Amino acid sequence: MNLKYQAKIYVTLRPSVLDPAGTAVQSSLQHLGYENVEQVRIGKYIELMVTASEEDEARQQLDRMCDQLLANPVIENYRFELIEVEAQTGVI
Repeated sequence: MNLKYQAKIYVTLRPSVLDPAGTAVQSSLQHLGYENVEQVRIGKYIELMVTASEEDEARQQLDRMCDQLLANPVIENYRFELIEVEAQTGVI
């Protein structure tokens, strides 16, 4: 039986990589009076649904997706959450 999972994927730049977009946002926030803001980093958030026979299979698929397309492993880190979603049955 296949199970459906919602994946929430978070992609962020590695700490050693400069983040010009984060620097620009931090500067803009400080110009707006938010002097207490530091170390702004910009990342990506991705949601998708995946079907797999078990959670381990879904995790392996997501690792491959992130390594091959969703993240650049040279400069980005990623992590994800999996939530099992009940299969929809019946007619609405």
